[in-house]
Amino acid sequence: MDNSQNPFSEDSSLSWENVGEGVRRKILAYNADLMMVKVAFETGSIGAIHQHVHTQITYVESGVFEASVDGQKRVLRAGDTFLAPSNIWHGVVCQEAGVLVDVFNPMREDFV
Repeated sequence: MDNSQNPFSEDSSLSWENVGEGVRRKILAYNADLMMVKVAFETGSIGAIHQHVHTQITYVESGVFEASVDGQKRVLRAGDTFLAPSNIWHGVVCQEAGVLVDVFNPMREDFV
């Protein structure tokens, strides 16, 4: 799905991958420098606290999430975002079922 040859992707043609209890994701687009991923959470599901070398920006498409970035916690709703710089601990707890859109730089090779 490296979009370097085809710059378009249609959400309806992309499949979900189960990645944890109540959590599934689909890779929307990527090249070597950038990746966008949609992650759907059921109420109560957890995106465990973790860190990685990638810079990450997360956009809340829907739902309510308690986000933690570098020990700071905030409740986020549709339209809100958070930024997790490289190697900073971060994670979420889903308080109301919803979808996050994650953008990574560089792309997450471990996702493909």
